[in-house]
Amino acid sequence: MSAARSLPTVVVLAAGAGGRFGGGVAKLASPLGASTVLAQTLESVLAAGLPLVVVTVAPLVGLVREVVASRDIVLLPQVGSATREPLGVGYSMATGVCARAQSCGWMMLPGDMPRVRPQTLRGVAHQLGRGVAPIVYAQHRGRAGHPVALSVEMYNELSRLTGDQGLRRLLARYPSAPVETGDPGVLVDIDTRDDLARLIAAEPAPAVRQAMAFGQCDQA
Repeated sequence: MSAARSLPTVVVLAAGAGGRFGGGVAKLASPLGASTVLAQTLESVLAAGLPLVVVTVAPLVGLVREVVASRDIVLLPQVGSATREPLGVGYSMATGVCARAQSCGWMMLPGDMPRVRPQTLRGVAHQLGRGVAPIVYAQHRGRAGHPVALSVEMYNELSRLTGDQGLRRLLARYPSAPVETGDPGVLVDIDTRDDLARLIAAEPAPAVRQAMAFGQCDQA
């Protein structure tokens, strides 16, 4: 088995309505540093060397294609269109898992979490591969965050998710194990414009941010 096939696929969830942000999917396309919220999330996954699939909608396809190959994009009907009800995060997760059904596992990462470090993604992936539990997740100072990784034995459950069914039910039903990390980014998601403003205000200099991303310095 190749190295890539022995690693879980990161399912980047980039199809939500973003209602709390103030409309549409604009938050994922919002500027952050030299790129955007979603682009920085994707760049962290690529830097980790993990396979990925991006579940997204038409308004974001152009942005996603600037970062990842078209073959790694799954396009959903636009959320909130006149003819459809919102599909929900459960539907997005199931779609991503089914698109990579031959993977040895899957890691769920919301597209609005641009500060999860590459070494954190690798650490969670490797812990899943050790078989300690069918579900493993990143945590920081005892607080659970993302990514959440699920083993291949969870395929049937994941592939049947619909609507707003998320991971909470699966975490309640199946054994899970935390991966303690020094990465505060596992807790940082962008729900509102104030969240984004706070993240921008706290941005370190580019050189420091790059060192933090690859574990060359610590920030508690």
